[in-house]
Amino acid sequence: QVQLVESGGGLVQPGGSLRLSCAASGSIRGISAMDWYRQAPGKQRELVATITSVGTTNYADSVKGRFTISKDNAKNTMYLQMNSLKPEDTAVYICKVVMVPTTGFSYAYWGQGTQVTVSS
Repeated sequence: QVQLVESGGGLVQPGGSLRLSCAASGSIRGISAMDWYRQAPGKQRELVATITSVGTTNYADSVKGRFTISKDNAKNTMYLQMNSLKPEDTAVYICKVVMVPTTGFSYAYWGQGTQVTVSS
């Protein structure tokens, strides 16, 4: 049993900031990567940012320089700091955790998604 609990979504004005959290709980074993996706109505799901177990990060071109992904291993939590928000950032943001508890086994878990709305 692994659950991902998200928080931090909401309504913000253009140029504002928001910090999303995704906390993993349950039978946590061998987290290898944590990702943030987003999906807007009528659009394909987009990988926004990813961070590996060793701290390597990658970002979509659309958010580079504005978003920062980080993690707290002790809390099994990752964060997405979003600055200089634009209306086009409006979407449901979804976290994903990949676990490799033992050699030959890999599992992916998804959060429920949290709405981020950027509007004036």
